[in-house]
Amino acid sequence: MVDEEVKKGDKIQVIYTGYLEDGSVFDSNEGKDALSFEVGAGQVIKGFDDAVVGMKVGENKSITIKPEEAYGERHEEMVIKIPKTQFQGEEVKEGMMVSSNNGMQATVVAVNENDVTLDFNFPLAGKTLKFDIKVKSIN
Repeated sequence: MVDEEVKKGDKIQVIYTGYLEDGSVFDSNEGKDALSFEVGAGQVIKGFDDAVVGMKVGENKSITIKPEEAYGERHEEMVIKIPKTQFQGEEVKEGMMVSSNNGMQATVVAVNENDVTLDFNFPLAGKTLKFDIKVKSIN
């Protein structure tokens, strides 16, 4: 059906570009394979999931998603300092991604002579996100 609208439970394909509030692009599948997901199944962030409901194939939409509908707020207790010796001679630099023993990902936010400061918050936590979305298909 040409005028079919996206509803919960539909499997859809979308093309999207995600921006931060300053306009910088953090993710895009423009020129790549479409993102496929089941609407309402929690496979994408809530604000994105909610935004596609009611869209039609070929429709474009620009949305803004607050942190609570995206990756949540930042939590300062998830920023910790550990002794540099824990890296057993590895060279550690600011901006690097590292994994803890339990598989959690962290960003190195500071390095000094004795300590490394790690941020276990998801990199987009606490940020308002903007997306341009185009629905390619509804299955």
